[in-house]
Amino acid sequence: MNLQERIERLFDTSPVTDEHLWTFEEFKKDLNAGRVRAAEPDPDVQPSGWRVNAWVKKGILLGFRCGALQDMSGGVFPFFDRHTYPLKRFELESEVRIVPGGSSIRDGCYVARGVTCMPPVYINVGSYVDEGTMVDSHALVGSCAQIGKRVHLSAAAQVGGVLEPIGALPVIIEDDVLVGGNCGIYEGAVVKRRAVLGAGTILTGSTPVYDLVRGEIYRREGDRPLVIPEEAVVVPGSRPVSSGQGRKWRISLYTPVIVKYRDEKTDRGIQLEDLLR
Repeated sequence: MNLQERIERLFDTSPVTDEHLWTFEEFKKDLNAGRVRAAEPDPDVQPSGWRVNAWVKKGILLGFRCGALQDMSGGVFPFFDRHTYPLKRFELESEVRIVPGGSSIRDGCYVARGVTCMPPVYINVGSYVDEGTMVDSHALVGSCAQIGKRVHLSAAAQVGGVLEPIGALPVIIEDDVLVGGNCGIYEGAVVKRRAVLGAGTILTGSTPVYDLVRGEIYRREGDRPLVIPEEAVVVPGSRPVSSGQGRKWRISLYTPVIVKYRDEKTDRGIQLEDLLR
């Protein structure tokens, strides 16, 4: 059996045996190397352009089932977790810049060469962070999130994890996206290449996004995720409650709004100096 077939079989098999552990360790090496991913590009899957690899999520969950709680504390910080998911090990040859100050990167994620991690950040198991990306202070990359090349996750940006349900698409942020400070992207939202999320923008499956330029409304529908178009510039906005007591009280609800698409002025305003990477 190949690795996928073994994961599929062992996921439904109990109790845990040595075969479970050996298979998981082999699988985790592929996760760390980026050879397997919880989701990957697939132009045939519309509108997201991404497909879920459910068997990879099963492999990640298998690791939790195989693991025993263990004291892995170092220095002054207590650390108790499943022994199958210690901190990820990096070497100088990894060419990942991890600035000191309390960041945690969990084993079983892929962090490519040229990534910069400013303290403190947290990168969870199953995530994929591609080349040249900046993960700024207090940013979160959740379980199975897929982050493209040259992305900037600004300070306190939260990229939610979607490990379960197994068939659910994780959060996807494609190449050259800027995620502003205090943004949140959750529930399997997809941000297409070169989009810009202004500071404080929140994207979820339950909040529609209003495109003032194209006159469209984007939302999650059934299995179709919320998808932010390429080069869209999204900012926090509001819409009035149109009925009942909310209208009487003149209450407005939060909604993200696309106010423009990238142009030269936008590019100048968000350019990240290469010296910082």
